[in-house]
Amino acid sequence: MTSETEKRIIILEETAAHQAKVIEELSDQLAEQWKVVEQTRAKLDRLTERFLSLEEQSLDAPAITRPPHY
Repeated sequence: MTSETEKRIIILEETAAHQAKVIEELSDQLAEQWKVVEQTRAKLDRLTERFLSLEEQSLDAPAITRPPHY
């Protein structure tokens, strides 16, 4: 092998190693973001259930009427 070929191979190996590291970091970040999305989705589901429950309770509440002194 020539010296030029060896240099090119070293550059390619360094590039591949760097890309592998970046891919791993991006994968970790994506996994973390997915956890946040799942937590947000669960919180939204709980809030939706609470809202619907409160809405049902308000339908059962007596109608708001004007006080007798009006």
